[in-house]
Amino acid sequence: MQMPRLMMESVQGRIGLTTTPAVQSIEQPHADLEIEQPPADLEISVTPSKLTIDQTKAWEDLDRKHIFKRIEEAAQQGYQDWLDGMARTAEEGDEMMRIENKGDPIAEQSRRNYEPEQIQIGVHFTPSFDRVKIAYEPSQLNIEITPHKAIINATPHKPVVDYTPGKVKVDMLQYPELKIDVEYPNQK
Repeated sequence: MQMPRLMMESVQGRIGLTTTPAVQSIEQPHADLEIEQPPADLEISVTPSKLTIDQTKAWEDLDRKHIFKRIEEAAQQGYQDWLDGMARTAEEGDEMMRIENKGDPIAEQSRRNYEPEQIQIGVHFTPSFDRVKIAYEPSQLNIEITPHKAIINATPHKPVVDYTPGKVKVDMLQYPELKIDVEYPNQK
């Protein structure tokens, strides 16, 4: 016995996809920024330098003395001359008292008192440099700086995001199909 035969013919279905891609844009606005730098406080103080030159001793060596110095020296010289005069008078009195010791004390005293002292004229002295006293105090410089911090104000902005989602469109290009036929064997 022969069995009928099944004949199947199929057509596959086809799908068509149409896609629209997603679009995304991101924009970052700049932050608002304010910066201020206050200047530093600066204080400078200077004590002046001091130069002292004392040339009194050098001028005295050249016999250019202050009047007070001359008065003092004259007073000292007068006192010394008075002491020398008293000593000389006492000595001359002692010489006269011993007149019995041979000699002529009156003539000798007259001769001694008559001879003038020799005065040197035109003698000048050049002062040495060590007679000039120099003192120097350098100046003092004091600098005080007080810095100030910068003042920074920053205002950030959020990013601007724009997003368009993508799309997928599905189309049926061909529907599936299945044909089934039964074929009977020929009977003889």
